[in-house]
Amino acid sequence: MFKGSFPALVTPFKDGELDLDTLKKLVEWHISEGSHGLVPVGTTGESPTLTHAEHETVVAEVVKAAAGRIPVIAGAGSNNTLESMRLMRHALSVGADAALVVTPYYNKPTQAGLVAHFTALHDCCELPIVIYNIPGRSVVDMTPDTMGELAKLPRIVGVKDATGDLARVCAQRITCGKDFAQISGEDGTAHGFNAQGGQGVISVTANVAPKLVAEVQKATLAGDYATALEIQDRLMPLHQAIFTEPGVVGVKYAMSCLGLCDPEVRSPLTPLTAPTRALVEAGLRHAGLLN
Repeated sequence: MFKGSFPALVTPFKDGELDLDTLKKLVEWHISEGSHGLVPVGTTGESPTLTHAEHETVVAEVVKAAAGRIPVIAGAGSNNTLESMRLMRHALSVGADAALVVTPYYNKPTQAGLVAHFTALHDCCELPIVIYNIPGRSVVDMTPDTMGELAKLPRIVGVKDATGDLARVCAQRITCGKDFAQISGEDGTAHGFNAQGGQGVISVTANVAPKLVAEVQKATLAGDYATALEIQDRLMPLHQAIFTEPGVVGVKYAMSCLGLCDPEVRSPLTPLTAPTRALVEAGLRHAGLLN
């Protein structure tokens, strides 16, 4: 169902408020640059510091701007099952194509708890679900066996895998089946992820380099890993620089260097330090995006 490059879309701010005009321009730009879909209000969209009303506004505006030209996978995760249900129902009501749902953070459910959470979300409405497995942030790791159990549900269609374990792709092919969409959540290993059986990336770097990230995906999905590696070599310093500090801060600064949006982030995030700004600028130049 989902293949290729999906920017984990930033949420632009201006003077502390949503900058919807810039958000709409970014959607148009991503479509023109070849992105295969968009993922608003994930962590890179600063979902932890958006109000519920802002969250819903961003999803609705991105869906409206995309106008069916590329799929929109709306962030709808929470460590509160009822809240996640509400976010999913809203996303469905405005026309999103799927929901990205993170494993519940902080309250540390068991594997049985994960099954209960995702089953309840599956049953709450007709929106397809992409599981977001990121143990480094949520502390909980969904095992391949648990994911395989959930993959039997018709609307649990894939995973954004940010475990960093490329062997996990192979294990999940066994438990979830070959048609289950495995999408990388790590820019630095996304090309290798596809070699293991993956079929896409939900990318932070694609916010500033959508064409190059999409070209890596296009090459890997065609089996042309030599071309993918050449492009990845151009992108790797940028990947590393963006994640030197929290990724959304790094990529918003990179975007500001290209005049795409303001670098503003919400507390408790803070602007990039001078050394990291220099790394990001060097990464942009290495990728051929900045003179």
